[in-house]
Amino acid sequence: MRSALPASSYPIERTRLDNGLRVLLAPDRTAPVVAVSVHYDVGFRSEPEGRTGFAHLFEHLMFQGSANVGKAEHPKHVQAAGGIFNGSTHPDYTDYFELLPAGALELALFLEADRMRAPKITRQNLDNQIAVVQEEIRVNVLNRPYGGFPWIKLPPVAFDTFPNAHNGYGDFSELEAASLDDAEDFFDKYYAPGNAVLTIVGDFDPGETLMFVHRYFGDIPARTVPSRASFAEPVPTAERRAVIIDPLAPRAALAVGYRVPDPIADLPTYLAYYLLTEVLSDGDASRLERRLVQKDRSVIGVSTYLGAFGDPFEQRDPLLLTLEARQSEESSADVVLAAVDEELGRLAGDGLEDGELERVQARVASSLLRAADDALGRALAMAVHELHRGRPELVNELPAELSAVTAEAVAAAAGSLLDQGRSVLELHAGAAS
Repeated sequence: MRSALPASSYPIERTRLDNGLRVLLAPDRTAPVVAVSVHYDVGFRSEPEGRTGFAHLFEHLMFQGSANVGKAEHPKHVQAAGGIFNGSTHPDYTDYFELLPAGALELALFLEADRMRAPKITRQNLDNQIAVVQEEIRVNVLNRPYGGFPWIKLPPVAFDTFPNAHNGYGDFSELEAASLDDAEDFFDKYYAPGNAVLTIVGDFDPGETLMFVHRYFGDIPARTVPSRASFAEPVPTAERRAVIIDPLAPRAALAVGYRVPDPIADLPTYLAYYLLTEVLSDGDASRLERRLVQKDRSVIGVSTYLGAFGDPFEQRDPLLLTLEARQSEESSADVVLAAVDEELGRLAGDGLEDGELERVQARVASSLLRAADDALGRALAMAVHELHRGRPELVNELPAELSAVTAEAVAAAAGSLLDQGRSVLELHAGAAS
């Protein structure tokens, strides 16, 4: 009988301020550092139609100063204290965070509260950051081989509605059309305290820290929190297919998207798909690595993952299990797809090999536990679990949840991918011609 994988336990305290801000505290005295994150329940799936890329643009605006912090001073304060900082935009949330020596906790709370209360939304800052985002798109998408492939290019094939299908990085003309009213409305609607989670992990005293939290965040006025939109779409019943040409790519590539169960409403079933991605492509012994890379030599690399950026827990429904492969010169998309179907069929019909699931479960659990041992990684994971499920404790519980997934459930997940209409995106290499 298989024993449950060990779960690490980190105590979590939680409270909610009168203005609606949710606060998570996870004290850990093993290292003299503290991580502070603020997650807002808004991502690029929530941005208004006609303002493609606006959520990402607004993330940039939040670094341009606030009521008591000058332009570019937030980074200087953090770095002068010996810390690091960043922010990022995802399909269903935007986060801002610092990792600092423990003695700088109050500084981090002051900085985050000040921009939650009153960021500097000016025409100059908006124009400046539009230019910065446009340059980011040039560097990361337009002038890079495989830029935006597949996270920008696959969703328009797989989905029909604007929230799910549009380019979250941004369209140049729509970014340029952004107005101050757009920015102020976006802030008022989505950056209310009641739409955010403040998470603090590391070496701190909970009582003193709560005093700081109330001091800096407590008087931020409450605002109406928007109802969470549903982005639901029917699962396709027929294959969808598209072709793009990348003039910079040296070789052809393939991306395939499959719809998976709702990760919030049906987490146990969803976890079977998470383990399936590991069975398919994680490591030299994985199914598709052995078949496509080592045996057929039809691809030079293959990966499968859940979510737009490969984090299986960052996104609500609907989302994709994505297969991404770089093809060898002799192969074609159809040859690769036929081999993938054969391997999925073999998994569904014959099940997993002896010990295969246990190896994958142990590897995934180990990875999750390593991430949770880091104060910043734990803070970011806790916040997302709170936003999406109201269960930050999942950071402690996931290894055991994964150990409960059966081989039959993983086999059934593989079979379900064959029973739906997949979305196929072929990238043809312009640089090879």
